[in-house]
Amino acid sequence: MPDLVDTNLLVRYLTGDPPAQSEAAARILDGEVPIAIAPLILVETAYVLRSVYGVSREDVVAALVDLVQRVNIQVLGVETTLVVQALGLCRASGRVSFADALLWAQARDLDQPIWTFDKNFPMDGVQIRRP
Repeated sequence: MPDLVDTNLLVRYLTGDPPAQSEAAARILDGEVPIAIAPLILVETAYVLRSVYGVSREDVVAALVDLVQRVNIQVLGVETTLVVQALGLCRASGRVSFADALLWAQARDLDQPIWTFDKNFPMDGVQIRRP
C-alpha cells in the first residue's frame, strides 16, 4: 500500500518554499517509495498555489500533471490518464474548477452519474443528472 501525502508536502515541493522543507519533500516525491495522493489533496494544492502563491492556472495544471505522471505516484481511486484529462479541463477556459474536474474523473473511472445544478459541469463521458 502506498504512503499518503498531505497538501503541505506538495506545496513545499512545487514552490521550493521554504527551501529545507522543499528539499525534504523532494526526497520523498522524487524517491522510489510508492506515493498516493487523494483527489481532495490535488484540489487543495491547486487552491493554495493559485490563491497564496499567485501561480497561473496553466502553470498549476502543468505542475500537477507532471506530478501525477511520475512512476511512483498514483491518485487514489482514479486512473492517471483520467486525472490528466481532468486537469486539462482546468487549463484553458478557467470555466471548470479543479474540484469539478477531479469529480468528473472519478465519475468516469467509476462509471457513476453526477447530480448537479452546475450547467458548466464537464459532460464528456459522464451522465449528468439534474435535480
